[in-house]
Amino acid sequence: MKILYLNADRGIPVLGDKGASVHVREFVTALASAGHEVVLVCASLGEGNAPPPGQLLMLAPEASDAELLTECEAAGLPGSALSERLTRRELARLAYDRTLVPRVREALSRIGFVPDIVYERQALFHAAGATLARELGVPRLLEVNAPLVLEQERFRGLFLKTLALHAEQLSFRGAGAIFAVSQEVAAYISGTGISPTLIHTVPNGVDLDRFRPSADGLAVRARHGLGADRVIGFIGSFKPWHGVGFLADAFALMAQKTEGIRLLCVGEGPELENTRAAIAAYGLEARATFVGRIPHAEIPAYLGAMDVSLAPYLPDPDFYFSPLKVVESLACGTPVIAAGLGQLAHLVDHGRTGFLFAPGEAPDLVARVLELLDDKERHGAMRLAARARAEQDFGWNRVVERMSVEAQRLVARKCAA
Repeated sequence: MKILYLNADRGIPVLGDKGASVHVREFVTALASAGHEVVLVCASLGEGNAPPPGQLLMLAPEASDAELLTECEAAGLPGSALSERLTRRELARLAYDRTLVPRVREALSRIGFVPDIVYERQALFHAAGATLARELGVPRLLEVNAPLVLEQERFRGLFLKTLALHAEQLSFRGAGAIFAVSQEVAAYISGTGISPTLIHTVPNGVDLDRFRPSADGLAVRARHGLGADRVIGFIGSFKPWHGVGFLADAFALMAQKTEGIRLLCVGEGPELENTRAAIAAYGLEARATFVGRIPHAEIPAYLGAMDVSLAPYLPDPDFYFSPLKVVESLACGTPVIAAGLGQLAHLVDHGRTGFLFAPGEAPDLVARVLELLDDKERHGAMRLAARARAEQDFGWNRVVERMSVEAQRLVARKCAA
């Protein structure tokens, strides 16, 4: 099939290191590997990683002050609202969405690409994908990775909530099939009035060829002076909800109970310096290594250097994530110890591929880590089981297969009509 992949979120640079960026690249790569011809249209290109196969077209947001003023008037706001950073940013998203359809059509015409389907990653304040698919006369599949309106309001602030919800509904209702990244996201979508028959829960995937137990962790250990110590690791963007402050407290407790254990942290973000400071306050600088940003292509080697990978998310009744780092860890044969929240309880087989601990309970996390590291035979068995589970359930090829089945069904129905 000829697939137009639309990523209108400027906060997801396709070549960047964010989990969402990785998701876009690896899904498009899997589509190409399955024999599909893909054109990826994005709002932001970014840098740091190789582009996925297929044609990559960046249509950057370019709203002028006049266009923003038009959006301001359409929203019933005074022109002075443009001086507010949050409001201006939201109006810019609306302006981008308003112009996106003709820009995409012109770009497709220029390269002579006529898609069979539109596959879109849901973006806040965006509904143009539904209009685009309707004008092209092709089915549209929508991928939803979070309840974006609620997420924006909770973590970053949201002024034009009514318009955001309106765009979200237009986007949901303009899809022939919706792929939710977790059961919690699926429940959110159905709670907005969308028929559950249109919603498919498909967790994040992993490239099983690149993420495998043969990844060379010895070089990473040598580079960072980890030696033969037991290494527990964290990979992430150091956001508040990732629980990195909690991890620092848990590691201090761990260090009191055992020697020869090290903490390896990969990534950067708003909580990085606070985490460093917490480790320093415990006097554990010599036992903790922070390596900062690492290109995604090197992540398998870092997972290979870890004896255990941690997902220490904080307690959250609305937890809806499907963390890439968990399935990537499993694919590398690195057991995962994760908070027992949401989809994490489905990704990690408790006692077989890792352990689940009570969210926010440092003694429970510590007990699980030490229980595993002190039992070499069980640790070895978990490594094998982790890889086997990834091969069975989490390869990107399986995600693409599910998408392809729905796409072919929608195309066939369109042709029959």
